[in-house]
Amino acid sequence: MRWISWLALAATVWLAGCAAPGTATQTEGGPAKPIATAPRTGTMPPVPVAEVHSNRVTNLATPVDLWDRIRRGFAMPDLDNDLVRKQEEWYAARPDYIERMTERSRMYLFHIVEELELRQMPTELALLPFVESAFNPQAVSSAKAAGMWQFMPATGRHFDLKQNIFRDDRRDVLGSTRAALDYLEKLHGMFGDWHLALAAYNWGEGNVARAVKRNQEAGLGTGYADLNMPAETRNYVPKLQAIKNIVARPGSFGATLPDIGNHPYFDTVDIKRDIDVAVAAKLAEVRLEDFKALNPSHRKPVIFATGTPQVLLPWDNAALFQKNLKAYDPAKLASWTAWVAPSTMPSREAARRVGMDLDDFRDVNGIPKNMMVKAGSTLLVPRSDGAPAAVASQVVDNASLAFTPEIILKRVTVRARKNDSLARLAARYDLPAGTVAGWNKMHASAALRRGQAVTLYLPVRAAEAAASEGVQRGKAANRRALGDDDGRRGHAHARGAKGKGSGSKGTDNRGAKSSSKASASKGSAKGKKRR
Repeated sequence: MRWISWLALAATVWLAGCAAPGTATQTEGGPAKPIATAPRTGTMPPVPVAEVHSNRVTNLATPVDLWDRIRRGFAMPDLDNDLVRKQEEWYAARPDYIERMTERSRMYLFHIVEELELRQMPTELALLPFVESAFNPQAVSSAKAAGMWQFMPATGRHFDLKQNIFRDDRRDVLGSTRAALDYLEKLHGMFGDWHLALAAYNWGEGNVARAVKRNQEAGLGTGYADLNMPAETRNYVPKLQAIKNIVARPGSFGATLPDIGNHPYFDTVDIKRDIDVAVAAKLAEVRLEDFKALNPSHRKPVIFATGTPQVLLPWDNAALFQKNLKAYDPAKLASWTAWVAPSTMPSREAARRVGMDLDDFRDVNGIPKNMMVKAGSTLLVPRSDGAPAAVASQVVDNASLAFTPEIILKRVTVRARKNDSLARLAARYDLPAGTVAGWNKMHASAALRRGQAVTLYLPVRAAEAAASEGVQRGKAANRRALGDDDGRRGHAHARGAKGKGSGSKGTDNRGAKSSSKASASKGSAKGKKRR
């Protein structure tokens, strides 16, 4: 009977486990652990509440405008020194300058703030283009930094900003902003301090790192204000701080900020065909200068779709552009295309091949006078019927233009030397014998007589030198010829005088001597004239 009792007890325990709400057991890979399950009674278990600790209080009110949104995102430590106050005075004394650059910023500022917030970066950085370029995407510094974020060519390439004859992405609104924030994030990661990151953005990360190391070795502070740096970098953060203070309290500085709504200014629109800049602006129904301000990276009057697959348009004009684009004749979208020079040629020959006026060809492609276009150069030329809808990406992305001085040939006649052959004369002027033979309708191995005239076509300077050499050699030959002739005449005269004197009986010797002296004097005079 005992085994029946044990069996009944086991069954009771098993039934109790099945009926217990909210728990189960897990035994795989270790000891049994309770697992929460839904209760079977129809009631929900209480939701655990944990307190979230944060140093910031979330402001639930909607920002009044974009300036208010920027102020709420300020997160960098303030710099407060005499340099900041000096910069505040400079900006406050130029309200017209503040108005121009803040008005210019309305196209780009919302996008920058959005990107900063997505990366959880301080919104003060949205004000940095005020310091760098006054928000002018076409700005170029004396050191060749370009765009509103002022990227140097090498730094731009490092951050994948394409630069060629058709476009410069250092000026591109989306590309340059992405690259600038990537760079600033990297610098902040290196130095752990936003002020030092900004100093490195201006002065170079290597210079800041060395300045920090010098101060560490000298037992000095390593903050922004402690480092020895150039005057431009010394004033860089104070300029940003001054602008930040003006944005925070415009009334304190007598400044008026334009009303910039907290909403996107532009939208992106995809393009699949090459399109002239002027046509794109027309289809979007915006002013040409406004279109260029939103799409400032294009260096030519055409946008190549494979290199720039989208354009920026004012928000309300994006849908209008797409509507007008559908109704427009695709064959009339682009009047320009790209042509790769198959060989090195004079610009006039290249212009002739593509059917352009020489001056127009040089102007649209930026070709100086007296320059040849090198093989492989990519040039902007009129679009012909049957051209592809979009130039190939490898042509657009790798477009380059190289020149070499145009060699202008001048016809010159040279004289053969003693024992010269046509091949030897051609080699003297670094010319192929066959080419010289063709110019003179002779055989390349022909022998030449001394003094024989040979026609050459030489670069201007070489032609002038050859002509000068020919003149000098000709003068020398004339002197030799004159000298030989006079010598022969002189000998003949002497022989005649001697014979006459010896053959004349009864002639006065004094008279003969006088005659000889007179002849000698006359001959001497002739010799002086020749020299």
